[in-house]
This record gives sequence, structure tokens and C-alpha cells, in this order.
Amino acid sequence: MLNDKTSESRAQEREQAEPSEKGQPIPLLFLVGAAALVLWGAGYIALSGSFGRADLGDKRTLADLSGPAAPAAGASANGKQLFTANCVACHQATGKGLPGVFPPLDGSEWVAGDERTVANILLHGVTGEITVMGNSFKGAMPAFPQLSDAELAAVASYIRSEWSNKAGAIKPELFEAERKAGTRTTPFNGGAELKTLAGKAS
Repeated sequence: MLNDKTSESRAQEREQAEPSEKGQPIPLLFLVGAAALVLWGAGYIALSGSFGRADLGDKRTLADLSGPAAPAAGASANGKQLFTANCVACHQATGKGLPGVFPPLDGSEWVAGDERTVANILLHGVTGEITVMGNSFKGAMPAFPQLSDAELAAVASYIRSEWSNKAGAIKPELFEAERKAGTRTTPFNGGAELKTLAGKAS
């Protein structure tokens, strides 16, 4: 009997004490910090206005994101805006293009040349080799048939009179006529094919 009690006593010594439930209050320092954070947040919201400074967030409306509306009938399109939206990534705001990659428009013989050629470049695009101001470029220019005749005329007239260019404006009627008369579904094959369009020797 004594041995049994001794064994039981030793077994109890090896076991850990039973857990006890005690109140563990949140530290006062944590409560003070949390309260200060809540007060700071409430004050920031109250003092910063509805959405804060405009330059620190996007306050564009759905109308802003929809892009510029198409010009109404009789209204003139803005050639500079159209150039910025569709052409500036390649030809640059200076009209100088990117050497060896995208040809310049400033001083380009193609821009200042035959109006019909300019119209067809915009309507159908160009791929392959083209020489501009004595330099050869080999790439691809997309077509812009989705633009209206007035918009195409506006951007063509803009690049023909911008920078050092002094060529005359192009009327929307030319684009209308070329769009109706054209059966082309592919871009022009470089400068050689464009020259034949203008009636020049290839």
C-alpha cells in the first residue's frame, strides 16, 4: 500500500499543474495607443475633405474615362488632340520620331507632299521600307479607318502645318472620296508603292 502511494505521489510530481483561469486585462499602454490611433484616424478623415487632395487620388468621372466625344456634325475636330492620342507615341510631340525606328514628320517629304498620298497613308497604313529625309526606316504604321473624315483631315492638316512644315490643309472631302474609291484591305508595301500612288516613278 505504501508503494502504491509513493508511486502515485511521484507520478503527480512529473505532471504539470492544472491550468487556472485568471483575468488577463489588456495592458493600459495598448489601450492608450489604440485610442490615440482611432482619434487620429477620425481627425484625419474630418480634416481631409471628402476624398483628400485631387493630386493624391483619381477623381475622374465616368465621362472622363469615356474619352473625348466625337465632334458633332459641323464641328471641327482638333488635330493636335488627335495627334497626341494616336500618333505621338511613335512620332513624338516634336515630330522628330525616333532615329532608326519611327520616321520624323517634321520636314518629311511625305507629309508635305501629295495630299492623296497622305490621305491613303492614314486610311490604310504602311509596312516595309520607306525613306524619309534620306534615312531608311523599316517598320509598320497602322491605319486609322476608325477616325471620321473630319478627324483624319484635322490630324493631317495639323502635321502638315506644325513644326517646320508649311504645307496646306487637307479637306475632309478628300478622305471621303478616297475611302469610297479605295478597295485596298492591306497596308501599302513601303515607299515604292506609295510613289506609284502619287504617280511618281518607282
